[in-house]
Amino acid sequence: MPIKVGSKAPDFTLKSKNSSGLVDVKLSDNLGKKQTVLLFFPLAYTSVCTQEMCDTTSGLGEYEKLGAAVIGISVDSPFSQEAWANTNKIGITLASDLNKTVIKAYDVVFPNLVGIGDTAARAAFVIGKDGVVKYAEQTATPKDLPNFAAIKAALAK
Repeated sequence: MPIKVGSKAPDFTLKSKNSSGLVDVKLSDNLGKKQTVLLFFPLAYTSVCTQEMCDTTSGLGEYEKLGAAVIGISVDSPFSQEAWANTNKIGITLASDLNKTVIKAYDVVFPNLVGIGDTAARAAFVIGKDGVVKYAEQTATPKDLPNFAAIKAALAK
C-alpha cells in the first residue's frame, strides 16, 4: 500500500538527464512554492508508460494552471529516460530511482515485474506546498493508468 493521504511526503534527490547534463531533482525544491504530482511508472519504452507520459505532457498546461509541477519516476537510468523522452517528445521532468530508494520510501515497489526484477508500481501522488500527501493512488495492475481527474481535483482543492 502506498503512503497515506495526510502523511508527510518523503523528500528525495534523484538524477535527471537533460541537455545541460545530469541534474538533481528534489521534492523539497517545490515545497512552499508549488504542489507536486509524482507519477511512478514501471519502465521506459513500454506502451502504457509511453502513453501515460505522452498524455501527461500534452496536458502539462493544465497542471501548471493548477500550480503544480509534474515529476515522473522510474527505476530506469537517467540516460535511458532522456533517450525515451527525446524519442517520444515527453516534456515532463523524469527522475531516475535506479537504487529504488524512493519507490521503497513511497511503498510502491512492484516485485519482480515479468521476471526481470523489482520496478516502480504505477502510482500517483499529489504533494501539497506544505509537503503533505493530498492524494495517493496505486493502480491495480501496471497496465492501469491513474485517475487523472481525481489527481486534478486534488490539485484544485
